[in-house]
Amino acid sequence: MGKKLLLVVLFLCVAFVVSGQDKKDKIAIGFNYGFGSEFNNRNYTFTNHFYKAQLYYRIKETKHFQYEILAQPEINFATHQLLNFYFVKPQTPDYIQKREEYTKLKNVHEYVLNLGFLIRKPIGKIFSIYALASIGPMITDTQTERMSEGFAFADVLAFGVLANVNKFRFDMRPSIRHVSNAGLNGENAGYNTRNVEIGISYGL
Repeated sequence: MGKKLLLVVLFLCVAFVVSGQDKKDKIAIGFNYGFGSEFNNRNYTFTNHFYKAQLYYRIKETKHFQYEILAQPEINFATHQLLNFYFVKPQTPDYIQKREEYTKLKNVHEYVLNLGFLIRKPIGKIFSIYALASIGPMITDTQTERMSEGFAFADVLAFGVLANVNKFRFDMRPSIRHVSNAGLNGENAGYNTRNVEIGISYGL
């Protein structure tokens, strides 16, 4: 937790100490690191950290707003554990064995390609705030009581603040993430997490 707090403080220091100007680049590439956990509940734990590549393309700009699309390849490292073994109901085949299996702490890897749409509001020459929504296909490598192994989707809603420093953009965004498989595979209760991301991108 200390390292994560240090990263957030470092972002804020850079944003407020340096100054720059938006060069109106239409394309930017970057990298984000994020971490988070499940919303408090009695059924399960889910903690995660992840890495994202970022590719932005500005499709339109008006007097007050900028509109961008982006692609975000992501790898997510998570730990998950069932807390309430009654979540696995007696009508489930081999339910006693599955309760024992699912209540063990598991490592989960997720491989995601999110595609998003972003609306940005510049504030002066340096800062901007934005809202971002994205969705994309995902592969998860671990079977749990909430999600089948294999194909799924990741949906993200985020709000962020960005600081332009010459061609560099320093970014911080809290987000809400939902993962499920839309009923395409067996288990589909999914995960809901709250996350924080920090990142840097470069305008081309």
